[in-house]
Amino acid sequence: MTVSRRLLLGATGLLLGACDRLSMNPGVQRGLAAAEGLTRRAQRLVVNRTALAQEFPEAQISRDFRANGSIGPSDPEYRALVRGGFADWRLAIDGLVERPLSLSLAELRAQPSRTQITRHDCVEGWSSIGKWTGARLGPLLDRAGLKPEARYLVFHCADTLDPNATDGANKYYESVDLIDAYHPQTILAYAMNGQPLPVKHGAPCRVRIERQLGYKHAKYLMRIEAVADYAHLGRGKGGFWEDRGYEWYAGI
Repeated sequence: MTVSRRLLLGATGLLLGACDRLSMNPGVQRGLAAAEGLTRRAQRLVVNRTALAQEFPEAQISRDFRANGSIGPSDPEYRALVRGGFADWRLAIDGLVERPLSLSLAELRAQPSRTQITRHDCVEGWSSIGKWTGARLGPLLDRAGLKPEARYLVFHCADTLDPNATDGANKYYESVDLIDAYHPQTILAYAMNGQPLPVKHGAPCRVRIERQLGYKHAKYLMRIEAVADYAHLGRGKGGFWEDRGYEWYAGI
């Protein structure tokens, strides 16, 4: 019997919702973490590290690409950037790097870029196809010069998704290892379907990590931090939703 990816994603979404309380059990968390590590290692063994996610012709671009999560952050700093047309927005690339960067939107658009038409697979069970243009992350990391101890990148975002959190896990953030960071399709997207990235989809810049589920594609990007580990960030699980029970490695 053949099982579609959409059905699998839908089942995953239902399971995540139904098992959220169970996943907070420390014993269950340790078991899930061990299984996730095994899944990541197995996938890395059987899938070429530079294998591309499927790309599509323009005729298959979704007429209505669904937006979810934050679609219009109310954070004062972000609203000021929107009012100014993102003229004052800058992307920091720092942490464990030799040459920290601070790039304006115009400077980011001048970097080596890539355009790709790919499918966005959400853990909730839906998919949409969009055309993305953005700066390739790998060359920017080379320009910044990662230090030998750097193992992960953390994407810090402008949106507060949980204003009630008091433990540092209120802002959206995500992280990936250097294998996914250097993947050819990992880009800092500033355009969607040939137009500047809309606010509801993460303006002025979001990361696209095409071999990962949608929650890894952080929107409203403000800073990329190279780190040795992410245990000191948020609740220590490597991302906003990971801190709330989702798996860190979301490869598809």
